[in-house]
Amino acid sequence: MKDVKTYTPPDFHVIRDPDRCIKCKACVDQCSFDATFYDYEEDKIWNWDSKCVGCNRCAAFCPTEAITIENRSTPYRINESWGQWNLVGVKKRAAFGGAPVVSMGSDKPYIVYWDHMLINASQVTNPSIDPLREPMELKTFLGKKVDHLDIENGKLKTVLSPQLEIELPIMFAAMSYGALNYNVIEAIGRAAVELGTYFNSGEGGLHKDHYKFKGNIIVQVASGRFGVYKEYLDVASAIEIKIGQGAKPGIGGHLPGEKVTASIAQTRMIPKGTDALSPAPHHDIYSIEDLRQLIYALKEATEYKKPVFVKIACVHNIAAIASGVAQAGADVIVLDGFKGGTGASPQVIRDNVGLPIELALASVDDRLRQEGLRGKISLVASGGIRNSMDVIKAIALGADAVYIGTATLIAIGCTMCQQCHTGKCAWGIATQDPFLSKRQNPNIATQRLVNLVNVWGLEIKETLGAMGINSIESLKGNRLALRGFNLSEKEMEILGILHAGE
Repeated sequence: MKDVKTYTPPDFHVIRDPDRCIKCKACVDQCSFDATFYDYEEDKIWNWDSKCVGCNRCAAFCPTEAITIENRSTPYRINESWGQWNLVGVKKRAAFGGAPVVSMGSDKPYIVYWDHMLINASQVTNPSIDPLREPMELKTFLGKKVDHLDIENGKLKTVLSPQLEIELPIMFAAMSYGALNYNVIEAIGRAAVELGTYFNSGEGGLHKDHYKFKGNIIVQVASGRFGVYKEYLDVASAIEIKIGQGAKPGIGGHLPGEKVTASIAQTRMIPKGTDALSPAPHHDIYSIEDLRQLIYALKEATEYKKPVFVKIACVHNIAAIASGVAQAGADVIVLDGFKGGTGASPQVIRDNVGLPIELALASVDDRLRQEGLRGKISLVASGGIRNSMDVIKAIALGADAVYIGTATLIAIGCTMCQQCHTGKCAWGIATQDPFLSKRQNPNIATQRLVNLVNVWGLEIKETLGAMGINSIESLKGNRLALRGFNLSEKEMEILGILHAGE
């Protein structure tokens, strides 16, 4: 019998049509959360709604379309001050005595500023461009820039800093081996090679099988220093120092021990089955001067041949922080907004701490321009990039390029059931279970990622053509290309855009 004091209503209801169900047990085999089971005595399939996470794997594999997953409406008396979110939150904390850990981005109804910005279009005085007939330049270079070039006897005299060259202003965001399994990392690496872009290893090191992607890898150095050694740095095209993550600013990383297999333990250089905990701070960084030391230590270790990124979570003083990071010697600053995904985060941090990438990006771009630094450093926007128009708007707000993480996983099958931390991912993505991991075929996943980014590229070209722009560089920081609606004057002031109609 269930304990009525600890009981909380299920979030989902599994509806099975008895006239359609043929008892093939495909749903039983596919459910990794034990929400569906077969009763041999009664020859009947049952569903346990309280275990259903809404991944829709059973519905997708049902050959007769007998299964429907529905969101359950709240059974509680409606109370505007409390509501189901807070009622259930109190009950769970009181019953289990622990802080809930959650995955993926915040699902609270905060404003998404991308959806309140419109893109300008050209008309008579600045005619549009047909991208099918005229060249459109999307190639982007990331790295430290110089104020001017010295030419002597027809040859370049100025020594340039190392640059990353990408065919499209889109890269695959940091997602570690451990949070994701071998097959998924393999697919992302292959896609990066085919697309002429880069993927970020995340903070979990890099499996040696994936060293073959050398030339398309950005490696991360996080507070836990997992998997960081000379060969790891040598295989990279760039190195990223992770200071913070948008979904959990001020919080370190956490990979549960259940996901630390022998292979992951070897890659991360930790014992098998132990929790991989990255401290909240780097224990050698407590000032901008300390950060500068690490930046130049990594440059020295790689003979100044690789750009160094610094990834910071978007918080309320982000503009001042980014200014300090730029002056500390970073080649690229990565801004990670609070709508970004995560494998595991305390729920209260994910939902209440941080800043939307749109506001942070505009603030940082403006501050760096005021200080004469913007032309010397590259900005990458991350955390909440959902489609090609978000990419366009991010670049107009000041980004050189974007990282995509959640969109990457959705492209290969993720349904955002927000259970990454459990290691039971029904779609074989955020799991190390060998049976579940086989659900991701690297060949198919690679093709889906290539399709996604190529289509986004076509949409970006089409939109640039409509704006009368033939180069992505001409869009960078061009906020006159955007107009806001349903925003306050203060919000538009921070974003640096005019209201629709102006």
